[in-house]
Amino acid sequence: MRVDIWSDVVCPFCYIGKKRLEHVAAEAGITLDIHWHSFELDPNAPAKHSNSNTERLAQKYGQSIAQTQQMERNVAQAAASEGIEFNWQHANSGNTFNAHRIIHLAQSKGLGNAAKEAFFYAYMTAGKSIGEVEVVREIALTIGLDPTEVNAFLNAEQYADQVREDEKIAHEQLNVTGVPFFVFDQRLALSGAQPREVFLQALQQAQAESDIDTDAIDAEAAAHCNADSCEIPTTK
Repeated sequence: MRVDIWSDVVCPFCYIGKKRLEHVAAEAGITLDIHWHSFELDPNAPAKHSNSNTERLAQKYGQSIAQTQQMERNVAQAAASEGIEFNWQHANSGNTFNAHRIIHLAQSKGLGNAAKEAFFYAYMTAGKSIGEVEVVREIALTIGLDPTEVNAFLNAEQYADQVREDEKIAHEQLNVTGVPFFVFDQRLALSGAQPREVFLQALQQAQAESDIDTDAIDAEAAAHCNADSCEIPTTK
């Protein structure tokens, strides 16, 4: 089944959503054909921030360091439920434009999913400074891209237009306000790292031949990131 996904590599819920969808599809015996699309949460971010993620988030939300650390622990717990080790204490956010370009390059060679996984892991688990060119190059080489091609690529502007086009479609056609954002079989859209049962329902409905009742999908429980925050929904 084709699944188009808009996400950013510094969005923890994008990684959680990826893993959760993969787990649900595997259990249901559904083969996924994933097409990755770019969505920068902070297009104006520097290559590397001068302060920690925790400090920046505390300032952004107007809360204490202790409150922010608890929020990050909650996200790490959600990540752990999908087999992800989120070392939030060492996360180094930064500009992701080059990462998105590399993912497009990898996707053109059938390595899109491997690239996305590598960037997610580098940011969330390995604590790599994801916006720095040398780190982007290192990650590109780990998935088997040619070193000479990668060096030339990073010194040029290849796939810059594709990154911008992905974001234009997200904002102007799909009205995406947060990621991850999923489109199943080019017919059914879901926003956020949905609970497993919702992903399963979406996969089953998209797979069915009959018309899809999009109102039947409950999206309220989704966790997501937008330009201002990453949020876990409050349990009712």
